[in-house]
Amino acid sequence: MPSTGQVYSTARGPLTRLASPLAARARRRRHERLFPLTGLPPGAKVLDVGCGTLGLRALEPDLQITGLDLHERPGYPGPFVRADAAERIPFADGEFDLVYCSSVIEHVAPARRAALAAEIARVGRGFFVQTPAYEFPIEPHALLPAAHWLPVALRRRYWRLGAEGDWQEIPLLRRAEMEALFAVPALPERLGPLVKSWVCVRAPAG
Repeated sequence: MPSTGQVYSTARGPLTRLASPLAARARRRRHERLFPLTGLPPGAKVLDVGCGTLGLRALEPDLQITGLDLHERPGYPGPFVRADAAERIPFADGEFDLVYCSSVIEHVAPARRAALAAEIARVGRGFFVQTPAYEFPIEPHALLPAAHWLPVALRRRYWRLGAEGDWQEIPLLRRAEMEALFAVPALPERLGPLVKSWVCVRAPAG
């Protein structure tokens, strides 16, 4: 996950410059509304899956956060492990008070998502997992209207007009898939009447 000021870390162009500060504010509002449901005290031990260069540390500096990412992050300001979270990761069962995973699971192939969800539930006594909603009319990576609703052949051509440029297959998740993976209700983050993302939360005590 990128730092607060850099939401679209791989995107480019005028769409990105317009959307990035708006997305950063929306993410902070979402965090302020939904993260307290975890009930974590200061100093709780957290694993940030897909941490990027800063991730949750930008929003929760008082927590003991270990970053985990597929890529090396030499500038990450704290403990860091390079690993694939859809494989068995090098932590004990229940080692963390919470596993945090924001805007990551949609980048995992659908066939591997259950394995990722199982690892999150294994190493964390609680979890906070967020993903962009399939139901929202703007594809959040290309920043194109309805791009994720098109057949793949049309989507490939349309994608070139968006912020990402190079084609990526990013199957967004519906509410039912999130609830099947994490066995808790998927909470909506709304933009007006529209659901912008789904968030699954399990507090450590629950």
